Amino acid sequence: MAHDNISSHRPAGTRSLSARRGAVSLARQSLAGLRVLLVLTVLLGVVYPLTVWGVGQVAFRWQAEGSLLTATGERTTSRSEAVGSALVGQSFVGDEWFQPRPSAAGDGYDTLASAGSNLGPLNPDLVAAIDERRADVAAQDGTAPADVPADALTASASGLDPHVSPEYAEQQVARVARERGLDETAVRDLVAERTQGRDLGFLGEPRVSVLELNLALGMMSS
Repeated sequence: MAHDNISSHRPAGTRSLSARRGAVSLARQSLAGLRVLLVLTVLLGVVYPLTVWGVGQVAFRWQAEGSLLTATGERTTSRSEAVGSALVGQSFVGDEWFQPRPSAAGDGYDTLASAGSNLGPLNPDLVAAIDERRADVAAQDGTAPADVPADALTASASGLDPHVSPEYAEQQVARVARERGLDETAVRDLVAERTQGRDLGFLGEPRVSVLELNLALGMMSS
């Protein structure tokens, strides 16, 4: 109580001086925060992005431009020459082509709608879709429904997976060879050549790029 009485009777000049000092301290702190904000904005919003972009253009030009491929399977940075990207799956129409895994991204491999189906494993719609795909793939490739690989039945989480398993690629060899009038052994060797192993020997699973495989197939048939 005594302390409160002393504070309440503090001279007006003393209270005014304390208020001015508080205002000056707040202004200094605000100015320091503003300077930090401006410095970080320039560093992280301008310098860092430009540095990353510059390094990408100089050291990783092909990757920075989208990992594009021409009709002959060669790398390109020109979109007018490209027929696809090594990073993005795409549809192929006709039994003469190796088929990719299903896609739930928009109408299929839509890069603006990248997503999975978000359906649970027991969802009736997903179960029905898998049963339908299993029957279609088995009939198309002339194999038993029970032997159809999982990646031929389910979409990837992104809906843009450019790869299939070596098992699914192998299953399609006989159909593709028959439709193109090619020797099965030659087509099978082509699949083996385009099969990529695990990254660093232990990361991920063996896989086959459908786009690169079909481009090589087109070159073989031409």
